[in-house]
Amino acid sequence: MDPENHSSVTEFILAGLTQQPQLQLPLFFLFLGIYVITVLGNLGMITLTGLSSHLHTPMYYFLSNLSFIDLCHSTVITPKMLVNFVTEKNIISYPECMTQLYFFLIFAIAECHMLAAMAYDRYVAICNPLLYNVIMSYHICFLLTVGVYTMAITGSTIHIGFMLRILFCKTNVVNHYFCDLFPLLELSCSSTYINELLVLVLSAFNILTPALAILASYIFILSSILQIHSSEGRSKAFSTCSSHISAVAVFFGSAAFMHLQPSSVSSLIQGKVSSVFYTCIVPMLNPLIYSLRNKDVKYALKKILDSAKCI
Repeated sequence: MDPENHSSVTEFILAGLTQQPQLQLPLFFLFLGIYVITVLGNLGMITLTGLSSHLHTPMYYFLSNLSFIDLCHSTVITPKMLVNFVTEKNIISYPECMTQLYFFLIFAIAECHMLAAMAYDRYVAICNPLLYNVIMSYHICFLLTVGVYTMAITGSTIHIGFMLRILFCKTNVVNHYFCDLFPLLELSCSSTYINELLVLVLSAFNILTPALAILASYIFILSSILQIHSSEGRSKAFSTCSSHISAVAVFFGSAAFMHLQPSSVSSLIQGKVSSVFYTCIVPMLNPLIYSLRNKDVKYALKKILDSAKCI
């Protein structure tokens, strides 16, 4: 199709989650509440980790990084999503759309690899407890974190580089509540074969590689747990792992459902539902399932609150 016969799209309209007017206001308050809890929970975790010397360990170093990723991930998506519930047309310019997509991909990819780094940390803690402080030194933790953000920025930059080559000259209505890869590719009037292939390859790498690393870590962890003779020790180890596994299952499951299939067989309605999990629900749940159920976090919080009362 000749691009010169069509005017290029300079702005998009985000269709949102639903077109039913009676659901707009209830959904606005629902997702506003989720976003407030997400911000407070993740900021609270970052602040608590920074203030409490008791939490200056590799485990909580990764947790605070995960909280930062979740906070940014949600902030990139949710505020614009909330606008959709209270306006007739949620318009986003082409540069804003590409910027939102760029940062969404950075934090989505970063979360995948950060969860893998956290699984490795748990593997070392349970399988090599005597060497834990040596293996998970500050230098190693820092390098793992740098690696996570490097892969995230690289993957997102590649996606955006190829997305900028796409010509949008059909409708400008994005059938989603944010600028995501497949909904945008649906609007293209030029070939998207390379882009779709790139999505499958990079998504497979950024989802399957961390997932396999997590699976391998937990196979070794389970083997070590079964060798623990104390029932209390086994229970404590299982409790630590169950929180991580639940968040991993929700995040990777919804992300894989959305991205590891060709757009021709992907239902955008189902895609919206799965996207809600990893853009809104998971960032809200992570501080709860990782931190607020943890005795160390409760102790640190109580200590800080007691100190504040004495001032």
